[in-house]
Amino acid sequence: MAAPLSRLCRPLWRITTTGTLNKGVRNVSSSRQQNVKTAGVASPWALHGAVCLQRLPVVSQDRSPIEEEFMELMHQMELERSLLSDHELRLLEDAARMSRKQEEDYDSDEEEEDYRDKEIVTAQDLEDIWEQKLKLFQPAPRSQGVDEKDMGSSERCLADSLILLVKKDVGSQKLWLLPQIQWQTGETLRQTAERALASLPGADIKATFLGNAPCGFYKYKYPKHIQKEGSVGAKVFFFKAVLPSHKHLPLEKNLFAWVKKEELQDFLKPEYLKQVRRFIMAL
Repeated sequence: MAAPLSRLCRPLWRITTTGTLNKGVRNVSSSRQQNVKTAGVASPWALHGAVCLQRLPVVSQDRSPIEEEFMELMHQMELERSLLSDHELRLLEDAARMSRKQEEDYDSDEEEEDYRDKEIVTAQDLEDIWEQKLKLFQPAPRSQGVDEKDMGSSERCLADSLILLVKKDVGSQKLWLLPQIQWQTGETLRQTAERALASLPGADIKATFLGNAPCGFYKYKYPKHIQKEGSVGAKVFFFKAVLPSHKHLPLEKNLFAWVKKEELQDFLKPEYLKQVRRFIMAL
């Protein structure tokens, strides 16, 4: 009786397994259809790519009084603890040779034999040559002669890092923002940020973008009368870029501003400024 019972149970197992498998396939198929429907619905948030364009410092910062004192102290300690350089050893050697020449038992033939095939240039002669070269040297100017308060010039405040801001129409307001533009289908967010920089009127800015990942994020909601049309607000993704040079860029002064990090609070809204400050470093 065991053999017929096993034959009876085997088809039941197959029926149960097949039914469960078909049910699982139906569930996967329905979930895929639901995902396709969800993907077809437009997002209520508009995506924007923005660029944080920085002009890095061109000259070193001016030292404070305490930094000047510390620098002098370190130089003095280094001088006291250091060994004699080759030039200082040569000065001592020249001084010893001059003192030997003044002695009564000085043998000029022996001295001249050591320097017979050499052009004698003393260390003091070298110092005189270097002194003349130093007088002819002209250091680079620490200022380009522009007004330090001229926000429209990228050549102001050469010792500080500057950030480019643009004035844009947001609803009924004119606000200062980092350059941004709305994302288009088929492009990456970095390409959107590059297009935001390229679309600035009257400027052909060549910048170097630092990576493909956003360095910051900010979102804001539209006014209520715009939200009724199906759009909730915008999500902005920031990308960092730097200028390769500090040469003057022909930008309209009323629409563009080059500002330092501590000057951002005079231009940006508090909530926007809070997010921007997180990824801006005062180099």
